[in-house]
Amino acid sequence: MAHLELTLAGADVLHPDGLEPSGQLSLGNGCVVKDLPDRRIDLSGFIVLPGIIDVHGDGFERHLAPRRGAMKQMNEGVIAAEAELAANGMSTAVLAQFHSWEGGLRAPDYAAQVFQAIQSAQAQVVTDLVPQLRFETHMLDDYATLPDLIQHWGVSYVVMNDHLPHDRLAAGKKPPRMVGQALKAKRNPETHLAMMQEMHRRRDEVPAALDALCTTLADLGVQMGSHDDTTAGQRADWRARGVRISEFPETLEAAEAARAGGDHIILGAPNVVRGGSHNGNVSALELISMGLCDALASDYHYPSPRRAALMLARSGVLDLGGAWDLVSKGPAQLLGLNDRGTLAPGKRADLVILEKHSHRVAATLSAGQISYMNGAIATRFLT
Repeated sequence: MAHLELTLAGADVLHPDGLEPSGQLSLGNGCVVKDLPDRRIDLSGFIVLPGIIDVHGDGFERHLAPRRGAMKQMNEGVIAAEAELAANGMSTAVLAQFHSWEGGLRAPDYAAQVFQAIQSAQAQVVTDLVPQLRFETHMLDDYATLPDLIQHWGVSYVVMNDHLPHDRLAAGKKPPRMVGQALKAKRNPETHLAMMQEMHRRRDEVPAALDALCTTLADLGVQMGSHDDTTAGQRADWRARGVRISEFPETLEAAEAARAGGDHIILGAPNVVRGGSHNGNVSALELISMGLCDALASDYHYPSPRRAALMLARSGVLDLGGAWDLVSKGPAQLLGLNDRGTLAPGKRADLVILEKHSHRVAATLSAGQISYMNGAIATRFLT
């Protein structure tokens, strides 16, 4: 695929030092460059910003499995998901896939198919796709083979989850929605419940197993995060294992502990757009206003990162540069992607172009290649 060699002129451009009205940005060899290529495109009426880096999203599931049993062309599902990502301004996207006892679209064998599909589709798409494994920590029988699988799948980012309803199991009660969950996993409900009870019974074995697993993953250069932290003690335990990313902390205590320990904090962009957590957890807007956020993630809704950043700027919680950093520079630093995140010379030409008044996505580029462009702006590139 060819890289664009041109200068975008007349748009408002978000440079690292601020917004330049009626500015310009030059691209060459897949990067932002200082030299001005001969070809110039008039982008007056548009805003040019760093491409969105989505640090956690599972919205791709609806493309890979549009309905139960319709999961035969997973490569095409990845390509369709990439089109949606690009149409929402994303130049890099983390695709979060479960490896879980919950079964169905979260089953280990399904995860293997997803990661293989991402690997095979990557060469056919422009958006940089980063696979993330979400591992259910009480699956003790899977620990031994997990590192080899992670390497085989090309996974560089693992997040630890625990979705077992421990309180209900400890009380000897059936968890809610257990029967439906068992049927999705193609298990007899009694068998499914017995499996959950056995994992709960062995819960005291999990910390030592996690210590060993995290050491192995760290040696492999795998980044690690924890999901839904609730206490400072939990965050301290994860940090001691080298797990330095806190995804969606549920309480102010956990978020403050992450910041105090120098850990990265990811919050959900839908939480910002909606004005609060749908689960009644701490408000993302509150944490952002306290400086307790490094990156906003799409979670389950790909339009939300763009909308959340613009809402934060419009409401005055942050200026445009600070708000947009939460979907570009911050995620790049969190993922160790030092070649992107800002529109500075030498960085990858990852950018999103918005219509100035409507803020709709007009075009998205990843490494200087067009991944999305609508009709209104396309005519400017063609003439």
